[in-house]
Amino acid sequence: MNRQDLISLIRERKSFLCVGLDTDPAKMPEHLRDAKDGIFRFNRAIIDATIDHCVAYKPNLAFYEALGIEGLRQLKLTMDYLHQLGKPVFTIADAKRGDIGNTSERYARAFLDPKGDFNFDAITVAPYMGADSVQPFLAVEGKWVILLALTSNKGAFDFQLLNTSDECGVMSDERGAANHSSLITHQSSLKLYQRVLETSKQWGNEENMMYVVGATKAAMLTDVRRIVPGSFLLVPGVGAQGGSLEEVCKYGLNRDCGLLVNSSRGIIYASNGTDFAEAAAREAQKLQQQMAAVL
Repeated sequence: MNRQDLISLIRERKSFLCVGLDTDPAKMPEHLRDAKDGIFRFNRAIIDATIDHCVAYKPNLAFYEALGIEGLRQLKLTMDYLHQLGKPVFTIADAKRGDIGNTSERYARAFLDPKGDFNFDAITVAPYMGADSVQPFLAVEGKWVILLALTSNKGAFDFQLLNTSDECGVMSDERGAANHSSLITHQSSLKLYQRVLETSKQWGNEENMMYVVGATKAAMLTDVRRIVPGSFLLVPGVGAQGGSLEEVCKYGLNRDCGLLVNSSRGIIYASNGTDFAEAAAREAQKLQQQMAAVL
């Protein structure tokens, strides 16, 4: 799905909702926990209930890999179902990969190859090993990289908000006190996540690269938009993690929408009873209606 396809889908469904398929057997309804293909059956029911209210699905790979070969088989069944639905949808492998070039090339083949088992449209990638760890993903024609920029977890403050010097790359703390003050120049200072955004524009473009920006950092979206005004942003953290859709839209929306707002637990675990799919549909529809009003 290219950029214009995604924009058209957002306008058609009046939604920029992404449903996270972070499927944990322990949280599924009891009647599916030990059932044959229970994870796939759960995912299928969630997809059927929410497809008209969202534009994207984002399986978190850890939930499937933790179950070994069987978990990956359930993921393949889920992806096969999405591909055969007959309704367009954007699919994201929430894998957070990123390694030296030849390893990244294999990761790209595993998740993005149109002839492979999964054939996702996009994959989340960690940028901190630099250009050669990201470029193999960008080399897959027609696919997207979603680069981690500013995440919603508490540990984001450990590194992502540190100041950096443009000339020598030395980090400083939040108060601007340099670790090696004699080396720091005052020509340019950016937060590390801002440096990632700036540098990554040399690797990809608005047609093949998006960025993860957590909803719990919504006010910082203004700074993000100064650097990547036209790029799509994948925004997790709305709902169970406390992020505000209103705040995300206030600071992050652009002329093409430019947002994919993810909700996982708040939708797929809205109920753990036999009515789980109906409950998921209600929660997805609530978000979709708010998004329609914004659009």
